[in-house]
Amino acid sequence: MNTKQTHAAPPANAASSTSTARADAHDVAQRQAARRNERIALLALAGMALGWGYNWVVMKSVLAYVGPFDFSALRTLFGALLLMVVLVLLRRPMRIRAWPRVVLLGVLQTGAFSALIQVALLQGGAGKTSILVYTMPFWVIPMAWVAFGERIRGLQWLALALAALGLVLILEPWTLHADFMSEILAVSAGLCWALATIVAKWIKRDHPMDALPLTAWQMLFGALSLCLAAWIVPERPIDPAPYFYGALLYNAAIATALAWFLWLFALQHLSAGVASMSSLGVPVVGVLAGWLQLGEQPGALELVGMVLIAVALVVVSLRSGGK
Repeated sequence: MNTKQTHAAPPANAASSTSTARADAHDVAQRQAARRNERIALLALAGMALGWGYNWVVMKSVLAYVGPFDFSALRTLFGALLLMVVLVLLRRPMRIRAWPRVVLLGVLQTGAFSALIQVALLQGGAGKTSILVYTMPFWVIPMAWVAFGERIRGLQWLALALAALGLVLILEPWTLHADFMSEILAVSAGLCWALATIVAKWIKRDHPMDALPLTAWQMLFGALSLCLAAWIVPERPIDPAPYFYGALLYNAAIATALAWFLWLFALQHLSAGVASMSSLGVPVVGVLAGWLQLGEQPGALELVGMVLIAVALVVVSLRSGGK
């Protein structure tokens, strides 16, 4: 007589419990990975702020060995080429659209912006120049109102008022001091950066594309415009001192390729509001580095103006983070 051996099936509730436990473990692992990536992203932002902030001292100091247009052309050209290499290594697509707009973006954001900064640093201090250039958000606010209908609201009015007062205290238009023109050039650089931001928003609205190839191409176009300017504007020969090569390497590798990589990595793992707050560290590092390394000590009115602009930047960032 044949007997059939039967195996009892596991209870349905046991199978369900096992599935739930696996799902919970997966969720816990995902949350842990997200928290780990957030911590790494915050470190990346700190590294970016240090890299960009200290570069104000590097750009100021290197002018003892090279003219402003020559250095602007070289640092942006090598930076663009490094970003192109990064694109190839990451196997990211290099194709972009809206070429005329990208060229315009490059001329504004890389070409005019870089040249104005370097010329401003001929007479202006690294710390003060960095603060004045970072008035960019306050130019963007009214421009975005005109171009895209983004109305000025609430705290933005307060930020604009604080920034305007701080700007007046730094510029001291009632006195024609030696570095007044340098300050005007630094503010003009912030204005060019703001115009470039509007162009970038214009591109994103009509032709969405990946940020990394867009950054690489606009930097290349801007670098080519700077090469043309360096060819036209007569400057003294380059002094091939070790500091010159070190500054060029720092700008191309750290302040351009690495800093942009850290910024893009942070944007992938943090909110835009948190990431935008990190930009406040750049002029702070610039002011501190200029004070410690170059002995730059702002006067009383300049110091109050810098503080007001820094507070206005905080207000703008909090407004952005709260959206």
